[in-house]
Parts: sequence; C-alpha cells; structure tokens
Amino acid sequence: MKKAKGAKGKKARSFRAVKKARSAQSNLVADDYTGESQALQSPVVSVIIPVMNERATIRRVIREAADVHPRTEVIVVANGSTDGSAEIARRAGARVFRYEKALGHDVGRSIGARAALGQVLLFVDGDMVISTAQLRHFVYAVLHRGVDAALNDYTGPVDKTDVHSVVLAKYTLNIVLERPELKGASFTAVPHAISRQGLSLIGAEALCVPPLAHARAIRLGLKVEAVHTVNVGKMNKRRPQRERRSPLEHLIVGDHLEAIHWLITQSNERGGFEDYRRCREFAL
Repeated sequence: MKKAKGAKGKKARSFRAVKKARSAQSNLVADDYTGESQALQSPVVSVIIPVMNERATIRRVIREAADVHPRTEVIVVANGSTDGSAEIARRAGARVFRYEKALGHDVGRSIGARAALGQVLLFVDGDMVISTAQLRHFVYAVLHRGVDAALNDYTGPVDKTDVHSVVLAKYTLNIVLERPELKGASFTAVPHAISRQGLSLIGAEALCVPPLAHARAIRLGLKVEAVHTVNVGKMNKRRPQRERRSPLEHLIVGDHLEAIHWLITQSNERGGFEDYRRCREFAL
C-alpha cells in the first residue's frame, strides 16, 4: 500500500510540475525564441500548427492547410524539434517560429494565435494529414455562417464498456456548460477554427489549456458549433494494448478540471446549478 501511495503522490507532483511549466512557457522570454520567417500581408486565414519532430508528415500537412483559402498564412511553432521539421516547414512556405526547448502540450497554439494575422484561426496538428476539403468546412463556418468556434464533431468511442477518461471528461464539461448536444466536441480535438472576435474574448493564453478556452467561449456567449466530423481517432498512432492509456491522459483530464474550476469561480460552488431549496442546515 505504501508503494502505491508513493507512486500516486509522485504522479500528482509530476502533473502539477507540468501544469506550472506549461503556464510559464506560454509567456516565453525572447531568449527562448530563435527565429521566424516572413509573414504574409493581410491573410484571411491563419493555420496554426504546433510541431515537434514531425518531418514525416509536416510537408503534407502544410500543403493541405495552405489551400483552405486564397489568402492563407501557415504558422508552424516548432518546439524541441531535432529532426529538421522547422526547416522543412520553412521550405514549404510556412511562417516558422523556432524554440530550442519543448514548450509543453498545446503551448504552441497560444504562441501561434498571438502571431496570427488572419480573421480566422484554424488549428491542426503536425502529425495528422487532413485534406483541404475537410479543413474548409471549419473555415467556411467562421467566414460565412458567423460561427465563432467551429469544432470537430468527433465525439470519441462511447459504445463500449471502458470509455476513455478523456472522452468522459469532454462529455462532462459540455453538460456542466449546459451544452450537452455538443457531446464530446471541444477545443481539445483538431481541427477546429475560431474567429478573430473569439480569440479576443477567449484570450490567446487560454488556448494552451483547450478545455478552458472551450469553457470561456461558451460562457462568454460566443457561437460555438460542431460543424464537421473528422475521425482523428483513426489518425492517432496505434499503441500496444499495454500502452493504450496515453501519457497525456492525466494532463488532459486535469485540463478539464481546471475548466470546471474556472466555471465555479464565475458563478458559485455548484457552477450555477440549482440546489432546489435543500435545507442543509438541518443535516448538520
């Protein structure tokens, strides 16, 4: 029992350390930054791609992303890459931000959003080649339908006994936000797009904790919709059965808890849900 408790404590400390580091890294000082390529003038769409050692896919990812609109800038945030991904991205026409160190999960989204010049910000990952035709659904929803946050309508597998904790966290957050129809759709999954207005209200710093950005968008009254389904589950790298639990699982669940904590601070200890005149004083 002591061994298990120690392991649990170590995991908790590790989780807190990652969260603290990730928060600090979203405000990196100039010394951490090693280069950027030239920006496109007056883009309509900014595609933001965090990259860490994605040389096998990054060229194709950029090629598909660059064609979503005639005036598209592609921003690659290469952090901790040692395989030449940044140079490949630069040659492919991307605007590249290079950081020698790994910045932590999703910090690249915040950095890319701060640098973006477009009216639509489209977020994709460097290891998932998603076709231009698929990506255009998200851009179209923001440009022509007035959507502020166009989400991937991918809910994750729920038709089995052991539902992944991240899937449960997404569903739970949407229920707490009183948007159960979104099911498991959220800022956590790519691709998704946000409007310039959405970015201004949510704040670029919140994007490094996607569930927090998701909660802010809904609570602040932005138009948030699941607009198109891209089955990113099939694109994720296959792991042996013993490794099916992602090392990021606890981090992402913690992100959802952070989002719920933020919601509570904006309302009350019940997140705005009724207590129905329960006379708790008589239970004391």
